Amino acid sequence: MYDLHALASSKAKVDMFFFSILFFLVPLVSGVSHLSRMHKHVRAIDTTPLTGTYQSVDVGQYSLLNDLWGQSYATSGSQTSHLVSMNGSSIAWKTNWSWTGAPAQVKSFSNIQLNTGINIQLGAIYSMPSTWKWSQSSTGTVVADVAYDLFTSDTPGGSNVNEIMIWLALFDWGPISAQYNATSAVPIVTGIPIQGYTWDLYSGNNGVNQVYSFVLTSGTIKKFKGDVYKFISYLIDNEGMSSSQYLTAAQAGTEAVSGTATFTTSEYSLSIN
Repeated sequence: MYDLHALASSKAKVDMFFFSILFFLVPLVSGVSHLSRMHKHVRAIDTTPLTGTYQSVDVGQYSLLNDLWGQSYATSGSQTSHLVSMNGSSIAWKTNWSWTGAPAQVKSFSNIQLNTGINIQLGAIYSMPSTWKWSQSSTGTVVADVAYDLFTSDTPGGSNVNEIMIWLALFDWGPISAQYNATSAVPIVTGIPIQGYTWDLYSGNNGVNQVYSFVLTSGTIKKFKGDVYKFISYLIDNEGMSSSQYLTAAQAGTEAVSGTATFTTSEYSLSIN
């Protein structure tokens, strides 16, 4: 006869041995899988400095645009922009600029442009979640702003009809307005609560399209996290903007007027749902 007790004991030892091996291997496999996922999230990018007037570089769903559209107004100056990193849907970049002359004229707009989800009607958009962390160091007096810049048109990819700016900071600078008093632009609406902050709304025409500018009533936002579509929704609900308009561009960056500064974005993301 077989010793059933001995067989059971032997089987238990074998089972325990294989369980121990499995217990040891699972964390290793899991760790390798986790590292693989992390590696896939970090994207190889082109960090070559951009110096040309309309030079740009694409990465993932974004493009970095140097955009020196107003440099001809400057007495002297330049701007250089380059990508720093991209991790998942978050991108980082840096811009160095220095301009003199024409104190009332924007010289450049270094910005990140979203290339996916564009050219759909405003009424078809549910949300535009975004995160933006930035900093700026400067020498002397700087005239500039930091803003989201959105454009709409009557048709996909058509001519600009509306420009929507969301100013997170302004440095001795102000928005376009249809009316000015002795010292500054006059808003059409004041004290608008959106995304946990209070804004004044300005409206005017730049000779090409209507411009709506949401400007903080005070302070700056260096760490923004919220839904950019809430600003568009306000204009649809309160200022008669048509929901049948198409969103043709979604950009975010710094408009440089004069002075010398280094603008750094350590984290930026935007998507359209």
